[in-house]
This record gives sequence, structure tokens and C-alpha cells, in this order.
Amino acid sequence: MTSQGTLHGKVTLVTGGSRGIGAATALRLAREGADVAVTYVSGKEAAEDVVRAVEALGRRAVALRADSADAAEAAGAVERTAQALGGLDVLVNNVGVGLLGPVESLSLTDVDRVLAVNVRGVFLASQAAAARMASGGRIITVGTCMSQRVPGPGGTLYAMSKSALIGLTKALARELGPRGITANIVHPGPIDTDMNPADGPYAAGQAAMTALGRFGTADEVASTVAHLAGAAYVTGAEFAVDGGHAA
Repeated sequence: MTSQGTLHGKVTLVTGGSRGIGAATALRLAREGADVAVTYVSGKEAAEDVVRAVEALGRRAVALRADSADAAEAAGAVERTAQALGGLDVLVNNVGVGLLGPVESLSLTDVDRVLAVNVRGVFLASQAAAARMASGGRIITVGTCMSQRVPGPGGTLYAMSKSALIGLTKALARELGPRGITANIVHPGPIDTDMNPADGPYAAGQAAMTALGRFGTADEVASTVAHLAGAAYVTGAEFAVDGGHAA
């Protein structure tokens, strides 16, 4: 049965939507009535699983292979979504790479890769979305709790890249606000995903850094993203979904 939720008939694009927070977000948006495109690089089967799950909810879905490190593909995913689903109303910039290590150990290749995906790719997708969106458009970016508080060494490059997205979000809000388009950023804390499982070797220390003493779930992040996808009078704002990591 087709959902009649708050996003009924909206077209959404979730980058990096084949697993973790991205997959949970795609499904949550579909439950709210949206049609969903997800991008992936290597997880084709996982992305197709997400598509099938969205279709089971009565919504349209498409999986697009797009590497956000490639400038043309980062921007092109927006146009491909519009062609496949008939437009674009909501962009969720979820894709990102996390590379941790001592600052002196990071190579130029490391720096270029992280900035290409986490900053340039997000900018280019947002730029392409802004050119296509009408009033009511939403740009939602997934940041990190490490742009609010870096609790230990090794996160220099990752924190720098994600912190750039705060400035992007606030500037987009000002530039696109007169057109009725909003831009917001969500900062997840430690989230239980296959990349950072709640039972992993470093999990106990991460959980202890939160006020709630636990990992969050991908669904808890997705619920905030879905709220922002329907919120008309919220823009230029940061939302911590971090269990009190930054408290």
C-alpha cells in the first residue's frame, strides 16, 4: 500500500544510501511517502536490497552507482535522480569517508580523497540540487559529532572535512532561503553500523563519551533527517543526534 506520509510524492536522493545511516534514512523517507534514489560505489547488492525494501512500501526507488570522489559523478547523481524519478525535492548528503590516524601519518593522497568525498562531493551535489529545486526543496547534510567535540587524537583530517560542511550549510541557508529552500546539518554521535559496531573493539570508550552511555541507532539519525525533510521553518541549523557527546 502506498504511504500517505508527510513527504507523499516527494523525490529524494540519499547519497551513500546502501547501508548504515543512509539505508535507514532511505527507508524512513519512503515510510513518510517519498520516492527514493540511493547512490553506492561498491555495494550494489545492498543498494538493490534498499530499493526492494522501498518498493515494498509502495514507493518508487532506484539505485545509482556514483562515486562522490569523482566530480562529474557527484553532481551527475542529482540529474540522474531527476531523470529517473521526475525531479528532486530533498537531497540528503550522507556519503562520507572516515580516515583516522596520526596527523603526521596522513599522505597527500589521503587528504585529497577525504576532501574530495566529504567536502567537494557534497558541495557539487548541493550545487546541482540547488539549480534544480523549487520552493520547498530541502538539503540535509550528515556531519559528525567530531565537528563539535574531538575527544582524542587521530581525527584531524576527518574533523576538518566535516567541519567544512557547517559553513556550507549556513551559507546555503542564506543563499537559498529567499527561494524557499532550506539547508540543515545533522551531527551523529557513535552510531551502531557495520562500519562502527556497538560491540566493536573501540565501542566501550565511545559509548562512555556520551551522556547516555550508549551507541545510537541508524533509525534515530534517520528520524531527525526525515523531520528536517518536512520542516519548512528550520534552516541553517545544526542538530546533534549524539547521545550527549558534545554536552
